[in-house]
Amino acid sequence: MSTPSQGGLLNSPRLTAEHDSGRTTGEPGFLRIEDVGKSFGSQLVLESISLSIDRGEFMTLLGESGSGKTTLLRILAGFEQVTDGQIYLEGQRLDTFPPHLRPVHTVFQSYALFPHMNVFDNVAYGLRVRGESKEETKNRVKAALVKVRMEAFAAHYPRQISGGQKQRVALARALVNRPKVLLLDEPLSALDANLRAEMQGELKQLQRDLGITFLFVTHDQSEALAISDRVVLLHRGRIEQSGSPHEIYTKPRTAYVATFLGRSNLLRATVRHGIAECGIFTVPVTCADGPAIFSLRPESINAVPPSAAEGLVQFRAQVIDEQFHGANTLLSLRCPGDLELIARIPGALPRRDITSFAFRAEDCVRLENTEKD
Repeated sequence: MSTPSQGGLLNSPRLTAEHDSGRTTGEPGFLRIEDVGKSFGSQLVLESISLSIDRGEFMTLLGESGSGKTTLLRILAGFEQVTDGQIYLEGQRLDTFPPHLRPVHTVFQSYALFPHMNVFDNVAYGLRVRGESKEETKNRVKAALVKVRMEAFAAHYPRQISGGQKQRVALARALVNRPKVLLLDEPLSALDANLRAEMQGELKQLQRDLGITFLFVTHDQSEALAISDRVVLLHRGRIEQSGSPHEIYTKPRTAYVATFLGRSNLLRATVRHGIAECGIFTVPVTCADGPAIFSLRPESINAVPPSAAEGLVQFRAQVIDEQFHGANTLLSLRCPGDLELIARIPGALPRRDITSFAFRAEDCVRLENTEKD
């Protein structure tokens, strides 16, 4: 592995840490991860990861514990070295440079604020280490605090501000260095549910305003779907599926994707001449004959009177349990043949004696059969 000169990457005209405040679009392949693998001894953590990330994109790496998402983030930051593969930023190798020479910044889960420094000094720390002038440091810190609405708390210490405010300070400390790419390692996990939802919206709006490429790591499925331009689901060190939040949720590729991203009914069927036979009902499909597994989301199943079910796949079932969640109700259904399904209907169940249910055939999505499933 070659060793870069001390100022090579930051002094490059293409990889300078300066950036425009407006969002830049139309530059695919801004950050490229090519066949990246990572092993710790005999343990394979990442296997042949390849991604192309556009400038100004908000991409989320989603996965359960041990999926490799944090390891990939640490590789991009320079805290871990690749075992195989390369990483390019604006067409130039990134993985050969040490962390302090990469125009990327990481916001950690713990925020990592210095308790003995006030908000202003926490944000200014990186600029002072780099030898920026007092005037330049002052102006950039003030501008960063304004962006995250923390200018009124510049003199406060971390112990004097809330969890959400600490999150904003951590973001300001990252933004003041004007990174090309911002890496966020589960930065909202320490917040309570209401504040976390609020910060999700603020984080997305901030990313849109700044136009910086965000790489966000989380294990929270709803969070990934809510804030991302694209979701990359990792499983056992490999990419299980990548796509827009809507695509990856409504068109899961495998059973793992279907069940990890929310609830799903997995239906085993046999397809013959365009008809999937699922036991209690049949579904018209456009796929090859043979055994198959389909995903049917609970919200695709509706409680309907028999007269309103024309053009739908209708079946009968008994409601054996219901969980009211305010905006919707989760129903446990028992069908003939001891098949159990889950349905999610808007509001409350009007009557417990409803036994007629239906769904659209196109909501039944055929899944790939993989060894992992």
